[in-house]
Amino acid sequence: MKKAQPLNQQKNKIMSKWDKSKLVSRYVTEGPKSAPHRAYYYAMGLTEDEIHRPLVGVATCWNEAAPCNIALSRQAQAVKRGVNEADATPREFTTITVTDGIAMGHEGMRSSLVSRDVIADSVELTMRGHCYDALVGLAGCDKSLPGMMMVMLRLNVPSVFMYGGTILPGKFRGNDVDIVNVFEGVGQHAVGAMSDDDLHELECVACPSAGACGGQFTANTMACVSEAIGLALPNSAGAPAPYESRDEYAEASGRAVVELLKSGLRPRDIVTRKSFENAAAIVAATGGSTNAGLHLPAMAHEAGIEFDLHDVAEIFKRTPLIANLRPGGKYVAKDLYDVGGVGVVLKELLDHGYLHGDCMTVTGKTIAENLDGVSLPAGQDVVMPVSNPIHPTGGVVGLKGNLAPEGAIVKIAGLDGLVFEGPARCFDSEEECFKAVQARDYKEGDVLVIRYEGPKGGPGMREMLSTTAALYGQGTGGKVALITDGRFSGGTRGFCIGHVGPEAAVGGPIALLQDGDTVRIDAENGTLEVKLSDAELEARRASWKPRKHNYQSGALWKYCQTVGPACKGAVTHPGASEETHIFADL
Repeated sequence: MKKAQPLNQQKNKIMSKWDKSKLVSRYVTEGPKSAPHRAYYYAMGLTEDEIHRPLVGVATCWNEAAPCNIALSRQAQAVKRGVNEADATPREFTTITVTDGIAMGHEGMRSSLVSRDVIADSVELTMRGHCYDALVGLAGCDKSLPGMMMVMLRLNVPSVFMYGGTILPGKFRGNDVDIVNVFEGVGQHAVGAMSDDDLHELECVACPSAGACGGQFTANTMACVSEAIGLALPNSAGAPAPYESRDEYAEASGRAVVELLKSGLRPRDIVTRKSFENAAAIVAATGGSTNAGLHLPAMAHEAGIEFDLHDVAEIFKRTPLIANLRPGGKYVAKDLYDVGGVGVVLKELLDHGYLHGDCMTVTGKTIAENLDGVSLPAGQDVVMPVSNPIHPTGGVVGLKGNLAPEGAIVKIAGLDGLVFEGPARCFDSEEECFKAVQARDYKEGDVLVIRYEGPKGGPGMREMLSTTAALYGQGTGGKVALITDGRFSGGTRGFCIGHVGPEAAVGGPIALLQDGDTVRIDAENGTLEVKLSDAELEARRASWKPRKHNYQSGALWKYCQTVGPACKGAVTHPGASEETHIFADL
């Protein structure tokens, strides 16, 4: 009697030419013991040849939460085509995202930073559980980009990162607009400078397509990082999400990851201390998001590299700001793409000694080799020459002092002055401060203090875009400062200092401030001070008592049990320095 053939098995077997003796997928595809596992693959329509090829995880953060992620599923299909063409087998899966633009300004923002680590953890578990040999990760929103790159470094399987792409700019009364204009419109509306109808018209036109927020906010900042650090194909970060060329880069990413499998080049071979310095340089040069000061240390932690907020700040200090991008500048990410993309900024930095050109990338070539032939276009003011920078030091600055012994961070791109001194006005939550701002219950010259919003104390280290945008919309840019142990959106502009550490929840100096204390912010010299003696601070600390937050169960409770300080990246596990093995070598 003739034996039954597995579903969709090819009549003529074409057994894979791959030697899987050192690939982790051998545990689920090779030998008699793997017969039950192979049965599941036959059930999904795979041929025998496809089962015996390397298995490549294609992870996306696709969902219907926001436009930043909506195009990722389409791009994943292109990645899978590239993997198949290169004689490997793609296995698509998804993970979560929390989209900051929708989570902003309410309790939902507590989920945002937590989602970064959930993304990394969930991709790790999927890869480990199913023994995938390589990874292409597609991400479109603020925390999903670092989360996906973190897990690549954690697993250390051959990996390629792919950005989902920026949104196209909206048009309002003849001007380009983005989502930050809408947040600022709320502030204008509160003071009568924008009518109900105008605000409604603005909200309807600000976001005209799929893609991440259009300025040099966190998503586009980390997309630039993906190229600078070597985990993404050159130019893959540039094209807007709706452009069909994104699918071409996605397909090329699928082919590239299979080449990495053949060569054995892994993320930790690519990402070194010098790579992180390159990453920090692109953030500084583009006036990128202060959140990079949180995400770069977290990524370094996954690779066992010491690179904290202060190391990031040192690179910021010595790198010129040359890209004229929002929120501090004039242009959006599409404009950078139109003049040549991230590579133009990288080449200008490389040519003038601000970049390590010998760092390896996923192309198998160095970053200098990838940039060969790239030049700064004439007749444009999106990217300035290093010889004529927008500012001689980076668009983001690190601060330290008796109010922030562990450090703090401020975006100076677009600021007219770099020093601010004034009386503290203290709030123990963002809601309290936002309410005061909406009621105009503050004075010019005040330093608004929002505390108990750090990684542990929030919990979740919320962003404050609703509050900062409302201030800016009320015309107080540069006239009021704001400091917090929480975070700011990459879209924040104005004199806003985040990541103040130690945070209030653990008794940091920010918890000891009182209304009227004189706070001095000096972004020129990198200091954040309160004019109080050490003795006075110690006396206040003696009477300080911890606060109990409202999240005493669930995911946010679990997060605050393990999360570390912001200056180290707000990480939730010991990292590569404590590893006993690497997944790729199982």
